[in-house]
Amino acid sequence: MTAAVMPESQATSRVSDYVLTFSCPDQPAIVHAVATFLVDHGCNVVESQQFGDREAGTFFMRVQFEPVNGTEFDLAGLRRDFADVAGPLHMSWRLLAAAERARVLIMVSKYGHCLNDLLFRANSGWLNIDVVAVVSNHPDLAVLADNYDVPFHHIPVTADTKATAEATLLELVADLRVDLVVLARYMQVLTTDLCKQLEGRAINIHHSMLPSFKGGRPYQQAYRRGVKLVGATAHYVTSDLDEGPIIEQEMARVDHSMTAQEITALGRDNECLALARAVRWHTENRVLLDNGRTVVLH
Repeated sequence: MTAAVMPESQATSRVSDYVLTFSCPDQPAIVHAVATFLVDHGCNVVESQQFGDREAGTFFMRVQFEPVNGTEFDLAGLRRDFADVAGPLHMSWRLLAAAERARVLIMVSKYGHCLNDLLFRANSGWLNIDVVAVVSNHPDLAVLADNYDVPFHHIPVTADTKATAEATLLELVADLRVDLVVLARYMQVLTTDLCKQLEGRAINIHHSMLPSFKGGRPYQQAYRRGVKLVGATAHYVTSDLDEGPIIEQEMARVDHSMTAQEITALGRDNECLALARAVRWHTENRVLLDNGRTVVLH
């Protein structure tokens, strides 16, 4: 199952593009300081978004830019120079080459719809990522990873082996230099320690319906209760199960004429769409944390 194609972001990235994202205490002349830095370094802005959280007193900004002469920057030198701007403004910031591909590890159990969708989008170029591994606690989806020439790692998990399994996962994350872990319907609860070690670089997807249907077969439960909407939520992984900062959500309307199977299929489409968007926004450096929520600049 592959969900519908989503609209492109406002600017198409080129090999020569760079992306600066930051947050800092809101104060006068922040944009002026950034713009002056870019002009002084021979840069042309191709996309810019900003947001001021008046309640928290925090300013957020994402700027995508290119060198005027078309040549590549010394990125390390550019970062050193920007540190002189960021320091007095107390910025938390990142400066990256837009073409840099994120190294992604996908975790699954037995449901393959989100995995299939992400692999397709990565292979087609819609996601600027390299899927370096698929990890599962079941062997069922090895053939799907194999179809895309992605290494598959079967790491069984039981109550007795959970600590060992998570240690093996962290070794893979380190050895493969993974930037982002995506839980694409991975049906295991991560320990608090693992959540902390992956903080800010792990995304989960789960169904999101009212009322909340816990346990197995949530879409069948929704069908029996006659829900009118089904949805999905993509969020950062935290030790609070399914309550991490929300990145993206998707929903669809259902009615009494739909079967449980049709509702399940619609729900899985929602999951694919929400997760793909969340992965894209994260890997394009469009997501910034604002206390317990996110600011998504797109």
